[in-house]
Amino acid sequence: MEETRYTPKARHVHGADDAYVLTGDPGNPAHREWTAAGLDAPDIEAMRDYRLERLRAELKARDFAGAILYDPLNIRYATDCSNMQVWCMHNPVRYAYVATEGPVVLFDFHGCLHLSHDLPRVTESRKAISWFYFGAGPEERERAGIWAAELADLIRETGGGNPRIAVDRCDPMGIEALTACGIDTHVSMEFAEEARKIKSADEIRAMRRAIHTSEVGMAEMWRALRPGITENQLWSILHKANIERGGEWIETRLLASGPRTNPWFQECADRVIEAGDIVAFDTDLIGPYGYCSDISRAWVTPGMAPTNAQRDLHAIALEQINTNLDLLKPGMSYMEFGAKSYQLPEDCLPNRYSAIVHGVGLCDEYPSVAYPGDKRKGGYEGAFEPGMCLCFESYVGREGGKEGVKVERQALVTDTGVELLDSFPLDLVPEI
Repeated sequence: MEETRYTPKARHVHGADDAYVLTGDPGNPAHREWTAAGLDAPDIEAMRDYRLERLRAELKARDFAGAILYDPLNIRYATDCSNMQVWCMHNPVRYAYVATEGPVVLFDFHGCLHLSHDLPRVTESRKAISWFYFGAGPEERERAGIWAAELADLIRETGGGNPRIAVDRCDPMGIEALTACGIDTHVSMEFAEEARKIKSADEIRAMRRAIHTSEVGMAEMWRALRPGITENQLWSILHKANIERGGEWIETRLLASGPRTNPWFQECADRVIEAGDIVAFDTDLIGPYGYCSDISRAWVTPGMAPTNAQRDLHAIALEQINTNLDLLKPGMSYMEFGAKSYQLPEDCLPNRYSAIVHGVGLCDEYPSVAYPGDKRKGGYEGAFEPGMCLCFESYVGREGGKEGVKVERQALVTDTGVELLDSFPLDLVPEI
């Protein structure tokens, strides 16, 4: 008999033909799976235009002549450069200058300049000047000065006399060097996070496909979950599925079993999973097109039926998620949502998750809404808007308890409420 394969709930969304790097590869199973699920392709060129326009609008609103980008995700948003992003997060060898009205210049390290040929939003590519210690050694301050002088010349050429420049992240030595060159630098993620928070229809199409790929991998994990498999072995299945389908990387290794599920945030290890153990995980996948699938489920390992205690934890988690999904409406402030959100039982509060809901796009993004009483730890002003993508979080584990349950769902804020983007079954023992 042919094995029954899980296919996430079919949806149909309209989009242009796929124009991405995945196009036309018959070896990539994602294309057949997306077609079967009714998930049309995003218009990549329209998506690139939208993102660059969003970024420039935020720069213009703050009277910046442009922005210097070092964060690989902001570079991705502006240019769609996907090369070696994780490596560049801790080796700042790639940066970009985005003029508010003018060119997009990508500065890349030796051997990578040819990559810009596939990036039509990049006006010009130049060799990067690496001044961090790994690349520059004792010459770091001298090279930082050369780096700043080149950027200052570019800003003067394209900024219309405006010396105000946004910088997403930069070590103090670089800021000092830019200041010495007469550039008025403002270091903050605000302009980039505000640009990225509202998704276009094409971004949503890309995200739907990334989530679908994640859910296919989750189904393969569930089929492999048996007593005797280790946490690491189980976790590897999800990432194999993601990479096979053009996905990019993992943000975390958050899978735990049995007593390692309480408290949360222990990453997977070589623990052998036993029958009846809860297995909880958070996908945290950067999938196809670079979009994030950030969803969580908790399962009971085959071989024993779920206990009443496990069912109770799971029921609380589902009640929290469903209550908060029903509560959120566009225009509601973050503070109001936090105040009215589901209240966990007292013995579960000490182990609560770090946020009730947070934004998601190319990764976890603005905003992040804290639990009531946690304002100083992360709560702030703002309001939900249509076009935001959000992840609704729940972790339920009693203080001193044996196990815990993690559930997370990904959704789009619409004109009237929220639309769920994930569809994988929520059961402790899913039927797929």
